[in-house]
Amino acid sequence: MWKDYSFSYIKNNRSSSVSVLIAAFLAALFLSLLCGSFYNLWKYEVERIEIEEGNWQSRIEGTFDRDDVEALKGFATLKDVTVEDGSIWLRFERMWDVLGDTPKIARLLGVSEEKISYHYGLLAMYLIRDGRDTAQRMVFPVVLLVTVLAAVSLIVMLHYPFAVSMNARVHQFGIFSSIGATPKQIRACLMQEAAILCTPPILAGTLLGILGSRGLVCLSNQLGSGVPGRHEAVFGYHPLILALTLLAIVLTVGISAWMPARTVSRLTPLEAIRDMGELKLKRRKHSPILRKLFGVEGELAGNAWKAQKKALRLASFSLTISLMAFILMLCFFTMSEISTRETYFERYQDIWDLYVTVKDTEVDSVEQLSEIRSLSGVERVIGYQKAAAKSMIGEEDLSEELKALGGLEGAEESSVQRTEDGYLINAPILILDDASFLAYCEEQGIPETLDGAVIFNRIRDVTNPDFRHPRYLPYTKGENETALLKSADGEKTVQLSVLAYAETLPALREEYGNIDYYEMVHIVPASLWREIKGEIGGAEKDSYLCVLGEGTATLEGLQELGTEVGNILETRYTVESENRIQEQLDNDRQIQGMKLIFGGICVLLAVIGIGNVFSNTLGFVRQRKREIARYLSVGMTPGEIRKMFAIEALIIAGRPILLSAVLTALAVWGMLRMSYLEAAVFFAEAPVLPAALFVLAILAFVALAYGLGWRSVQRFNLAEVLRDDTVM
Repeated sequence: MWKDYSFSYIKNNRSSSVSVLIAAFLAALFLSLLCGSFYNLWKYEVERIEIEEGNWQSRIEGTFDRDDVEALKGFATLKDVTVEDGSIWLRFERMWDVLGDTPKIARLLGVSEEKISYHYGLLAMYLIRDGRDTAQRMVFPVVLLVTVLAAVSLIVMLHYPFAVSMNARVHQFGIFSSIGATPKQIRACLMQEAAILCTPPILAGTLLGILGSRGLVCLSNQLGSGVPGRHEAVFGYHPLILALTLLAIVLTVGISAWMPARTVSRLTPLEAIRDMGELKLKRRKHSPILRKLFGVEGELAGNAWKAQKKALRLASFSLTISLMAFILMLCFFTMSEISTRETYFERYQDIWDLYVTVKDTEVDSVEQLSEIRSLSGVERVIGYQKAAAKSMIGEEDLSEELKALGGLEGAEESSVQRTEDGYLINAPILILDDASFLAYCEEQGIPETLDGAVIFNRIRDVTNPDFRHPRYLPYTKGENETALLKSADGEKTVQLSVLAYAETLPALREEYGNIDYYEMVHIVPASLWREIKGEIGGAEKDSYLCVLGEGTATLEGLQELGTEVGNILETRYTVESENRIQEQLDNDRQIQGMKLIFGGICVLLAVIGIGNVFSNTLGFVRQRKREIARYLSVGMTPGEIRKMFAIEALIIAGRPILLSAVLTALAVWGMLRMSYLEAAVFFAEAPVLPAALFVLAILAFVALAYGLGWRSVQRFNLAEVLRDDTVM
C-alpha cells in the first residue's frame, strides 16, 4: 500500500518531486566533482614528492652492503630494500608499518635509532604522522576537512526540499495516522520516496562529477604545460574513491531526508490534521519601502519572502558568498595583473629579454660572452655573479637626510647590528664581468678602471609606506675613499677602493632595498673579485647572463636568440634560460587558469543557491495555490499576482546582490589602500562586464524559477482549492 501511495504521489506531484531531483543531482555532482578532484590533487602531490624526493619511506644511515640487505628479507612487511651511499632505503607493503618496524630493523642491524630518517612529506600524504616531524603538513587534512564541510553544507541544502515536500502532506499523514498508520510506517514511506526519487539523479550526478574532475585535470595540464619543473598529471579514479563518494552522497541524502521524515512521523494525529501546510508569519510585519516602491503587491511579496526566509536562508547565503567571492576574485586578479605589469614586465622590458643561468660556474670563467655579444639582434649582455658580505659604516658617515629621519636606530637587528665602531649592515656584492663593469662606469660618468668598487648610495625612506611610489634618500655622505667589507660570518675582512657613489644600479633584474631596507650594494669587476674572493668568500655558485635584444622583441625572435645562446654555452656548461615574453605568457595563462578554477567554485556556490531557490519555489506549490486563491477571492487580478511573484523574485535575487555589492566595495577599497594602487588606474580596467554577466545570470535563473513556479500555481480551480485543503 505504501509503495503504491509513494508512486502515486510522485506521479501526481511532479513540481514537488522536481525540486528534490534537482537538489539530489546538484549534491551528487558537487560531492563527486569534489572527491574526484581532491583525489587527483592528492595523487599528483604524491607523484611530485616521489619524483623530487624519491619513493622511499624510511632510511637507515650507515655503511651497509648487500649482505645486510639479505638479512632483512625475513621481514614480511618489507616491500623493497635498496642500498645507496652506504645507507639502507626501505619501503613497506603497508605504509603504516613504517614507524613501528623501522626501529626494529635498525636494532637488527645494530644501529641506534638516531640513524633513522623518515620520509615525512610522503608519509603525511597517507595521514601517517610522527611527533618528531615539526612541519605543518596540512594538504591532506585540509582536503578531508573541505570534503566534510561540503557534505554538511549539502545536508543543509537538501534538507529544505525534503522538508517542503514532506510538510506539504502533514495533513494527509495525520489522516493516515488516525486510521492506524504507525510513525515507523510513515517514516519508512517517506524514506522510500526519497530513495525512489534520488537514485537516478545520484547516479547521473556522480558520473558527471567524475567526468568533470577528468576535465579539470586536462585543463590543469593545458594551463601548466609551460611551468618549469611541473610534470603532467594523469587522471586517476580509484574504486575506493567511487565507493567513498557514493557513501558520502547516500549519507548526505539519507540524513537530509531522515530529519524532516522523523519530525513529520512524530506529530500526533490531531496536530497533523490541524496543520494546513501554509506559509505563515510568526509576527505580521509591514514593508514600507516595498509598499512605497511597488504598492500592495510589494508588501505582499515582502510578507511571502519573510514567511520563506528560513527555507531560503541557504539560497541567500550561497548567492551572497558566490557573488562576492566572484567579484573579489576578479578584482584581486585585475590588481595583481596591473601590479605585475607595472612593477615587472613593463619595468624590465628595456632591461632584459633573455636571462641565462650558468650552473656551477663563476662569471669570469664564462669565456663566450664576447661571442654572445656579437650575435645578430643582441644589444647588450651583462654577465654577473652575486655574493653576500657585510659592511661597516660609522654614524658620522650617514647623510644628513637619513639622520633627520632617525638614522639606523629603528632598524631590526637582522638588518643592522650596532657595534662600537658603528653599524654593521648587509652588503650584497654584484660581480660584473669586466666589460660590463667598464660599460656601467661609462654610463655613470665614473672613471673606467677595474681597481675599485662602486657603491650604490641610496636608501628608501622607511617612513613612507607607499611601496608603489617610494621616496629615496642618499645613504651616506659619499666621502669615504675606501670601504671595509666583512665576510658573511664576520670573521674575515677586506678593504676596497671606492671609485664612486652611484644612485643607479646596473641594468639587471635584481632588486635591492625592498626586503632589507638598509642593505648597501657594492658593484665590483670580476677581475677584482678574483683577487679578494679568497679573503671574503660568500659568492653564489651560479652565474647569470642578462641579455637585451635590439628593437621590439617578439616571442619567435627571443626563442631563436635563446637557441643560439644555448648552442654557444651548452657545449661547456649546464644552463637554464628564461624568455621574458614567454614568462609573461605563462604568467597570464596561470592567472587565467586560477580564474577558471576559482570562478568555477563561485559558479558552483551560485548553483547551490539557485538550486535552493528552485527547490523552494517548486516545492511550495500547494501552499502558494491556497495563498493565491485567497488573493483572487478578495479581488486581486492574475496580473497583480504575477507582479507580486516578480517582486518576490527581485527581493530574493536583489538582497544578495546589494549586500555583496556593499561588502565587495568595502573590500576593494581596502585592497586599493593596501596596494597603494590609484583608483583611476584600477577602474579603467575594472572587471565590470564579467561581474555584470554573473549578476544578470543570477537574476535570470531566479526569475526562471519563479516563472516556473507561477506557471505551476496558476493552474487550479478557485472553488475547489478554497473548499478542499488537500488539493495539490
